[in-house]
Parts: sequence; C-alpha cells; structure tokens
Amino acid sequence: MEFHTWLTFLAAAVAISLSPGPGAIAAMGVGLNHGFRRGQVIAYGLLMGVWTQTLVVGVGLGMLLSTSEAAFSVVKWVGAAYLVWLGIQQWRAPIRPLVAPDSEAVPDTHLARTLFLRGWMVNALNPKGTVFLIAVLPQFIDAARPLLAQYLAIGATFGVVESLVMSGYVALASRVLGMLRAPRQLRWMNRTFGSLFIVAGAVLGMFRRA
Repeated sequence: MEFHTWLTFLAAAVAISLSPGPGAIAAMGVGLNHGFRRGQVIAYGLLMGVWTQTLVVGVGLGMLLSTSEAAFSVVKWVGAAYLVWLGIQQWRAPIRPLVAPDSEAVPDTHLARTLFLRGWMVNALNPKGTVFLIAVLPQFIDAARPLLAQYLAIGATFGVVESLVMSGYVALASRVLGMLRAPRQLRWMNRTFGSLFIVAGAVLGMFRRA
C-alpha cells in the first residue's frame, strides 16, 4: 500500500470511528458506569470486533453476507437483538453510586470478561459494518500487490484508530462520574443509554443492503 493511499485510508478510519454508533454508545455507557480503568476493557473488545469484521471481509465471508439474503438476515437480526437486549438491561440497571474507591478501580476477571465480550459483540455482530467494509476496502486494495500485507496494514490502522477513539469515549464519559450522584441523575443516565441501544438495534434491524 502506497503512503498516500494509507493516509487516505487513515482519514477514512478516523471519520468512521468518530461517527456516533453502537460502539461509541457502548464505550460511553461503560465509562459512565465503571470509570476509565474498568471501562477501558470494552475498548479492547470493540477493537477485536473491528478486527473480526476485517478478517471476515478478508477471507470472503463478507462477500457471502453481501450476496446471501439468509446469511445477512441471520447476522443482522442477531446483532439487532443483542443491542436491544443491552438497552433493556441498561433501563433495568439498579441505581447505585458510580464513583468507585481506588481499591476497586482494577477490573475483576468476571467484569473484564463481560465488558470485553460485550464490546466484541457490538462490533462483530453488525452486518452493516461488514457491508460498509466491503464497499470501502476495495478502494484501497491494489490487486497487483500481495493482498495479505495490505489487509494487515488496513487492519492494524483501523484497529489502532478504533482503540484510541473508543478509549477517548470511555475517558470522556468517565469524567462526569463525580457529577452523577443523585438517584434521579443515575436513572436518567441509565434510561438514556438504554434508549440509545434500543434505537441502535432498531436502526440495524431496518438496515437494507444496497
């Protein structure tokens, strides 16, 4: 991949990652609920989700999703149902203080595993992302050059950008932890992010292939 092509892809990756979507919603929701040090784990899950999407496109499964209505529908509805489920769980989340003592700042194994898996599922089970990558990646691939090296460069670039942006969303959300103490504020926060997840799931469910 030539340098100017890589720079163009880098700009596209930044724009894609910064745009509001299920990943950003998930990162901010976890940042609000768990703070930066705990919530950072979901950024790693989102990163793995992006790499999963890139791998899917690279090995050709993405083409299957773009041509097979059945395969596309299965993945789409699983992803949409998962986002709606997250929204319902967020709506029903108990009202509890968000500021954790320093001794609790390091994530325990169970919480870390749960947040990592959540982040991975939010990005990996999004066929809209797969179709988007199918539409975008060919513009940056030179078929006359080794494909593996190009996909590795694209995956590394997209992964680093996604990780940094999602970590930024987690950090930004965690900065307001100290301002959210009253039960009414916590309930408002939970229902706001719960509603955003449900809307994201509904939008994904209505997504149609071009």
